[in-house]
Amino acid sequence: MQFRGGINELMRQAARIQRKVDQAKTDLKDREVVGTAIGDKVKATVTLGRTVSRIEVDPEFLKAEAMELVLDGVCAAVNAGLAEADKTMEAEIEKITGGVKIPGLT
Repeated sequence: MQFRGGINELMRQAARIQRKVDQAKTDLKDREVVGTAIGDKVKATVTLGRTVSRIEVDPEFLKAEAMELVLDGVCAAVNAGLAEADKTMEAEIEKITGGVKIPGLT
């Protein structure tokens, strides 16, 4: 298979894909995902733009456990939420790029 259109066409296509990726990131940055920890007793809501928007702790868990364990749960839930946000954003970007990893295109 031979590429037709030359390097200029390839550069135009790459620029189009980059614009679509940038637009998708802008459109999706406020979408929320939830990370949980300690058997769903601690929840962290995180946006795909990597902003923590809400932390929830089960009141009974808060009463029964030491503050250190609760705070460890909060950290774990936030980290799980951030990981889920990254995974979701990457999946959305792969839809645009067709799953092709293009160096320098983010």
